[in-house]
Amino acid sequence: MSHSPIHALVVGANRGIGLALTEALLARGDRVSASCRTAPPAHQATGTRWIEGVDITQDAGLQRLVKAVDSPIDLLIVNAGVLGSERLGGLDDDALASIRRQFEVNALAPLRVVAALRHRLPQGSRVGLLTSRMGSISDNTSGGYYGYRMSKAALNAAGRSLAHDLRNNGIALRLLHPGFVRTDMTGGQGDTDPATAARGLLARLDELSLAHSGEFWHAQGQELPW
Repeated sequence: MSHSPIHALVVGANRGIGLALTEALLARGDRVSASCRTAPPAHQATGTRWIEGVDITQDAGLQRLVKAVDSPIDLLIVNAGVLGSERLGGLDDDALASIRRQFEVNALAPLRVVAALRHRLPQGSRVGLLTSRMGSISDNTSGGYYGYRMSKAALNAAGRSLAHDLRNNGIALRLLHPGFVRTDMTGGQGDTDPATAARGLLARLDELSLAHSGEFWHAQGQELPW
């Protein structure tokens, strides 16, 4: 089946899964914009349009992103994430600061991005928010990781609300768990590589329709529990 080129914007694209997504989109012929704080030097010469100096937790970064995106976005992927490892016996001031930071990056920032760019999302466009199955309440069988679990659960709640609010404009949204991916964030641990995760994520977004907007899926193709 042939693929019709689209304009995709990947937010948080300078490494790991975000960079793999830009590469996969380019490889299939899409026009790609990518935002980050600093673009990876080795990729400056690719076909990606890099939007640098964007910290999506800050008003100035959001304004820079909005100003730079001057055409409709067919596919918006928000890949924002930081991971802490707080435990019940160590909730000191540093741990609480880490939890607050994770809420800012993992939950509030993606919501702010979608809200800021909604005027660039035409009818029929799709939004992918990268979350984690660690944000699933019913799937939590081991505890710990308070900031990451709580912030990703908050992102799931925000994504579900966004799906309802965007539906009348013909915009579909899916919450996506990429898998346990070998990246800097996981310390190089994981059972899959960024390129494989990116292919799965794009497959889940390619198949997305309004009938399935607001759902929570694994990149490999399984719907996940809340």
